[in-house]
Amino acid sequence: MIPPQPIVPPPSNPHRTRFRFPTKLLSRLRTPRRLRVTREGKYFILITFGVGIAAINTGNNLLYLVLGMLLALIIVSGILSEISLRHLTVARRLPPRAQAGRHHLVEIEVHNKKRHFPSYAIEVEDLRAGQPTDKRCFFLKISPKSSQIAAYRRKPHRRGKDHHTGFRVATRFPFGLFEKSLIYPLPGELIIYPHVDPIRLAPNPNGIHQGFCFQQGRGNAHEILGLRPMRDGDDPRDIYWKKSTLPNQFVLKEHAREAHPNAILSLDDLRPASTNIDLWNTDFERQIREVASMTVALLRRGDGVTLRTTSGKSSKTNPPIGADPILRFLALLDATDEPATSSNDASTETPSTRRKES
Repeated sequence: MIPPQPIVPPPSNPHRTRFRFPTKLLSRLRTPRRLRVTREGKYFILITFGVGIAAINTGNNLLYLVLGMLLALIIVSGILSEISLRHLTVARRLPPRAQAGRHHLVEIEVHNKKRHFPSYAIEVEDLRAGQPTDKRCFFLKISPKSSQIAAYRRKPHRRGKDHHTGFRVATRFPFGLFEKSLIYPLPGELIIYPHVDPIRLAPNPNGIHQGFCFQQGRGNAHEILGLRPMRDGDDPRDIYWKKSTLPNQFVLKEHAREAHPNAILSLDDLRPASTNIDLWNTDFERQIREVASMTVALLRRGDGVTLRTTSGKSSKTNPPIGADPILRFLALLDATDEPATSSNDASTETPSTRRKES
């Protein structure tokens, strides 16, 4: 008896080529529009199918006429919605600054480039990376060769960067049976400042008024440092007339120099290797919120602020500049992992802030 021989597959031909559909042609065949049937459209399609089945079974010409009208409405809906979506450009106007916990406005502008046909019932959704779409702008009519502007309010809840990726432009014109949409890519970036709580600080010590202290030395403050004879090139508005009794011997007032008191804030941004990450990050966000609130309060009092982190990063500002440099620094600040070799018993500590005034 001859034992059964194993089935050996034929050798593969290395020179054999497989047919692949051209990617360029495939991309051209792929429609850029997205079509979604609304609830009313589903009822309309069911009625159309019912009329079609009844017309075929009965052979009634009236039912064929109604079926043709229903199908014509679907075709007309697709043509008119396509005309509304064509030749539109969308632009976004972000605010110069935004803060977590507060509303800000984002403007959306839609321009209709068509010469003769307006666009109706245009709905624009602003798309953001990693976040659900929760805000829309609706434009009832955009005339030919014209623009319409709308704005929506948004309240972010976390600091950091908001990455806008583009727009979803949709319309249900004319009958609301189908929703046709198109994606317009347009990247954008908005920095969200951290939360700021109202803090009321005591006045500056030593009788300093509105955050200014006067130091020994010439300057432009209102405090008078001393008197001296007038020289060539001095400002005549500084003449001290009570002492200028002799002709051609004027006495000039010398003003003190103004200086801002400076407050130094510290923030621990080194995350220990062996710690509860969720608990540490929660406390880290709380400390950032406290530092931001303290910075705004100090600037309102007239103090300069310098912020230093344990990882070596720093930022500073003063009342004429405002709080933007430090708030932007805090919005983009990320925790740094501490090397595992340097972890010790203090690895379970949470970040702390220390404030010194000089």
